[in-house]
Amino acid sequence: NTMYDEDAAEAADLAAAAKAEAAAAAASEVSSDPTKFKAAKTKSAAKKGKGNQWQTLESMGIPRDIIPRFVDPVYWLQYFPPIAKDDLIAMGVKVDWRRSFITTSVNPYYDSFISWQFEKLRKKEKVSFGKRYSVFSPCDGQICADHDRATGEGVGPQEYTLIKMEVMELPPCMEALKGNRVFLLAATLRPETMYGQTNCWMLPHDKSGSDVYYGCYRTHVPNEVVVVGERAAQNMAFQELSPKFGEVDLICTVKGRDLLGLPLDAPFTKYKPIYTLPMLTISMKKGTGVVTSVPSDAPDDYMALQDLKKKPALREKYGIKDEWVMPFEIIPIIEIPYSLDSAAPDAAPVVTDVAAEVACEEYKVASQNDKDKLALAKAKCYKLGFYEGKMCIGDFKGMSVQDAKNSVKDQLIASGGAYKYAEPEKEVMSRSGNECVVALTDQWYIKYGEEHWKAQVEAHMKKMNLYNDDVRTRFEHALSWLGEWGCSRSFGLGTLLPWDKQFVIESLSDSTIYMAYYTFAHLLQKGPFDGSVTGDANILAPELTEDVWDYIMLNAPPPHDTKIPLATLDRLKNEFHYWYPVDLRVSGKDLIQNHLTFFLYNHAAIFPEEMMPRAIRTNGHVLLNGEKMSKSTGNFKTLKQALEEYSADGMRFALALAGDSNEDANFEHAVANAAILKLTNELTFIKQTLAAQGDLRSGPPNTFVDRVFENEIKRYIKSAEACYELMNYREVVVEAWDKLQNARDKYRAMSGPVGMNRDLIMAFIEKETLIMSPFIPHYAEHVWSLLGHTDSVLNARWPESGDADPILIRQVTYFDKVLSDARSKVEKARTKATVVRSTWYLAERFVDWQEATLNVLQATHDAGGGFDKDFKKTLMQRPELAPFKAHSKNLMPFAAYVLADFDVRGAEAFELKMPFDEKSILADSIEYLKKELGLEELEIATWGDLKDEAMLKKLQPATPGKPT
Repeated sequence: NTMYDEDAAEAADLAAAAKAEAAAAAASEVSSDPTKFKAAKTKSAAKKGKGNQWQTLESMGIPRDIIPRFVDPVYWLQYFPPIAKDDLIAMGVKVDWRRSFITTSVNPYYDSFISWQFEKLRKKEKVSFGKRYSVFSPCDGQICADHDRATGEGVGPQEYTLIKMEVMELPPCMEALKGNRVFLLAATLRPETMYGQTNCWMLPHDKSGSDVYYGCYRTHVPNEVVVVGERAAQNMAFQELSPKFGEVDLICTVKGRDLLGLPLDAPFTKYKPIYTLPMLTISMKKGTGVVTSVPSDAPDDYMALQDLKKKPALREKYGIKDEWVMPFEIIPIIEIPYSLDSAAPDAAPVVTDVAAEVACEEYKVASQNDKDKLALAKAKCYKLGFYEGKMCIGDFKGMSVQDAKNSVKDQLIASGGAYKYAEPEKEVMSRSGNECVVALTDQWYIKYGEEHWKAQVEAHMKKMNLYNDDVRTRFEHALSWLGEWGCSRSFGLGTLLPWDKQFVIESLSDSTIYMAYYTFAHLLQKGPFDGSVTGDANILAPELTEDVWDYIMLNAPPPHDTKIPLATLDRLKNEFHYWYPVDLRVSGKDLIQNHLTFFLYNHAAIFPEEMMPRAIRTNGHVLLNGEKMSKSTGNFKTLKQALEEYSADGMRFALALAGDSNEDANFEHAVANAAILKLTNELTFIKQTLAAQGDLRSGPPNTFVDRVFENEIKRYIKSAEACYELMNYREVVVEAWDKLQNARDKYRAMSGPVGMNRDLIMAFIEKETLIMSPFIPHYAEHVWSLLGHTDSVLNARWPESGDADPILIRQVTYFDKVLSDARSKVEKARTKATVVRSTWYLAERFVDWQEATLNVLQATHDAGGGFDKDFKKTLMQRPELAPFKAHSKNLMPFAAYVLADFDVRGAEAFELKMPFDEKSILADSIEYLKKELGLEELEIATWGDLKDEAMLKKLQPATPGKPT
């Protein structure tokens, strides 16, 4: 039902545009509520798409005469789910559709289920009420949760302290502000550093030289005006810092260059006044556009102030008087134990109270434009200052910076020298197309992050199968920062908060335990997904009281005040306890930071430990031909379009190959087309094999190539099973299709005139079909019937295979290596002469000095020793090798070769002889070898039988496993 939630989430922001377009195009008489679904732009416009919503719906093939009905958000829930069902069936997805449902209050049964969930949370004190900072859409007039956003999912409020610096003398550009107290507001994350203010920074112009404007705004305090950037004013208006909530009260705008040289009364600093000075790196999209300067601990401030002091031309350019700059020296405020990066590891740090100056000297920062070096200095100063710094000034002198921070902040606010303030950590755009702010609103919150509750989730997560370390790291990170979460909104689709029905539960909060609803959904409702038809249990939604739900899912006593027969309740209860807990939850990696972590928290709060989820597997997004799917760029394909273009199984095959990890999967047109050809070719092979069964060799598979192929089938069944267990589907295709077919092709070629074994090749076809059936079910069903089975392939079990013989695997590896080496040598020889005959020499044992070397290496390995540089240097000093010093020139390279082989094969590299008959393997396949190498004659001989002295000197001596 996730896809239905997405349609519901989009309904609110699309309805306004559809409403206007429907009225113009079809004279719809649907009335409009101006307080709801009011959007400046549609979602399409917000994402720079082409066309309006009417055109978007029309491009999807929706008839013009029904488009006006999409004004009603509920109609989206009625229209799209049946279409989604048809497409998924066409794709071959196997679903128990009886258990499918839509969420929100449109479905009375699910609505009751969610009401029960939130009553349990409230009674367990997991929900609270109060004013909180939340990301808020001014256009929609309510909190903008993650799924309500076009961009900025996962972005939360960043809290600052607004430092109030009063303008002591108004300049001409502020003539209109006379009679008011005027303050510049600077947003800071470090209120404890305000003792060290020496000046204030303003942005005189942007990078192109164009003027930058600040606004002068009235606040909630009578006769108080503040100077900030427009974006900050918008945020302040929703935080009770303006005369009217949600509205800015702008008096006038002033140029940044006209604000230079203002005398300011700043809190906590010893300098009265400080002055406004120019800084060109200020961002008007972060904070207020006003920056307070603390050069003792901020390298940016230190270098900018030094530039003004040392460069008269720079002061002259901006009209900065000497008395605004030159008298202001650094104020030490924090003592820091500072160690140079070049210092010896055991050297004691030097305590400094001017860390910014020391850091700029260490990294040789030349000016405020030396960005890379400044970044290093800032990172070091801020880290040392916050975690190891100690205050050396003010009421909290001697206290650690971490402990003093909030105390200084509280003192600033209490004295009237600062305000609390927040803004989004980075830009957030709502689906309605407007930039979001942070608002301070009355809100119901789920208390994620509460210590005991968090500990429950962390303890359980350690037991879960999360499939890879990246996912576990992401969960750990989410649990480390996730705190109170606003779970209610003012309007929209969803369940009303049962104890405060003026609020609707937002979409990420009502979808955390819905998996439980699957287990008995088919008994409560049937037919349409919306619960409008009562299911076989014949229960009406109002009859599902809290006691009833408790009995079904929490093993509570049977409810007394209910008309539902106990036998009926037991049917629901048995369904739930049969299926629960969740064995596996599959979702997108982007939902770890919210939905999936909520999923764990809510299960921990409501259900006992034995009902906690057992595993979570996440994946990335799907790219199309290596690029993000986007309707606006045309790089987009619907499920139905893909089915029509590639067929269901061709598409599914390409999806399986698209990628397995948390990295974005890449669905490629070329791969999907190639999949169609692969399926066609394999089906042709199967039909030809079935037609020629009578010509195939019968009897037990007892030749060497039979045994090898049979072993390869076992091998790849096992490896495919292991990949399935890890949900690495691309690797399943590699093992069960590519490698298994390569083994089949090699078997067919090596069988030669003897031919393939009938039972063995039929077993291959059946087992390959079974293993691949989850990816290509239509193809598999067809092949299954061709094989004579009368039941469905879906009823077949995983193929039994037994374990592969490791010696046979080594024989195959040996054979392939020998053939590969021989091919290289034959091809090289053919560049000089015609080659039609070849002799291969085998050795059953190593020569004496080689055996002695192998014994030393084996003994070292058995004793737990390593093969580092020191070992190699002293190898010839080993007493076991003393008799072979004359062979040292050959012995050392031989040892190096064996150790390189050891890195690949392990201790097998030290074997004195092969665990199989090399000559027999090669002789049994001599015709195949001659054909592969284009030879007329091939002789397999023994190295010890070679007596030709010239040839002995010319050839590399053969050793076990390495013919020459």
